[in-house]
Amino acid sequence: MTVMHATPDVIRVLKENKVIAVVGFHHDSTKPAYYVPEYMHRQGYTVIPVNPALAARGESYFGHKAVATLAEISMPVDIVDIFRRSDRVPDHLDDILSMQPLPRVVWMQLGIRNDRVARELTARGIDVVQDRCLLADHRALL
Repeated sequence: MTVMHATPDVIRVLKENKVIAVVGFHHDSTKPAYYVPEYMHRQGYTVIPVNPALAARGESYFGHKAVATLAEISMPVDIVDIFRRSDRVPDHLDDILSMQPLPRVVWMQLGIRNDRVARELTARGIDVVQDRCLLADHRALL
């Protein structure tokens, strides 16, 4: 698989993948880690929040309970959307690779990239998008 840069690839990701797990989801509606997933939910995507603190409190968003780890998600996930600093992305690699089935895409939000993790993910057959905003791309391209 590949690290995706080309617009047609990003359009394909947005059209073909409808279940998104959001690592670093935030409960504050003024933060991108809330309003980007909220936007995607309003566009018809299934959004699963991944945040250990929110999971411990039993909170739900967009019809799904927050989970502490990706491995806890019982349905197949198409896109893992990461809202964590670039230096924290490696902390989630094992969790991503423990998912059954593996996600089709890992999307690192605008300002987030980790080439080492991207190489490891693509070696396992997972497409990667780095340093792009899911909301902005959806609005601009679809």
